[in-house]
Amino acid sequence: GLPAALLVLWLATRLAGRSFASYLALRRPRGQEIAFGLAVSAALLVTLDVIAWLAGYPLSPDFALDSMRSAREAGMVWLVLLGFCVGAPIAEEFIFRGFVYRGWSASFLGPAGAIILSSTLFAVIHLQYMWFYIAGIFCIGALFGYLRRRSGSTWLTVITHAFYNLMAGLQALWFIS
Repeated sequence: GLPAALLVLWLATRLAGRSFASYLALRRPRGQEIAFGLAVSAALLVTLDVIAWLAGYPLSPDFALDSMRSAREAGMVWLVLLGFCVGAPIAEEFIFRGFVYRGWSASFLGPAGAIILSSTLFAVIHLQYMWFYIAGIFCIGALFGYLRRRSGSTWLTVITHAFYNLMAGLQALWFIS
């Protein structure tokens, strides 16, 4: 789906007479922004794991465990991680923190409303998970929205999303081992 998503976003920005890179805030983040993003992403994963444990939920959702189990049995863990850590972060962040956030933050919603609404949509597209995990995904989306607002860089959210998914994927892989 990544090529199709990129094509639609490119067409939308071009039809609006805008540069794809500037509209989506595709600027290189600074090193300290990346370090901060990675640190808060790791802290959020640990926090959500603690909440899951206290609430009696598995630390990795069944969907993630089943995906990793199937990938391992087929010898395709690398392919699942590639999609999970490259394809999904680029497509989702370009759409939600690039295109959607950019448009809605300039509207009456403002940046805070854009973060909340884009995080809600981001969570809703993850319906393969139980509602408990979807609530966590909303929090992840809100964090990425905050990072996008703070840094002005969608590449930062792509990097932090990739890192988060890598940690979650490796956690799921560890649990099935």
